[in-house]
Amino acid sequence: MIRYTTQFLTRIEDIFSETDFMLRYEKGNFKSGYCVLKEQSVVIVNKYYPLEGKINCLIEILKSLPLDISRFNEKSKQLYYQITQSTLAL
Repeated sequence: MIRYTTQFLTRIEDIFSETDFMLRYEKGNFKSGYCVLKEQSVVIVNKYYPLEGKINCLIEILKSLPLDISRFNEKSKQLYYQITQSTLAL
């Protein structure tokens, strides 16, 4: 279940901290609200996006990246499986 709260955003950010990708919030005019630099393992999200937009961007990124989930702790694994199995209602 996707909840649009700062605690939920923090939990998603924790997943990124357990990957090789570095998550950054920067200003920019990205068409999709984010930019993924796979060669440099950097994910950049527009810092001016509202909370709901940031969460939706991070979920979309998590679904599109091949991640090594063996490095995740149990809570992160559960959240990752919930996110990847759910569909966003936009």
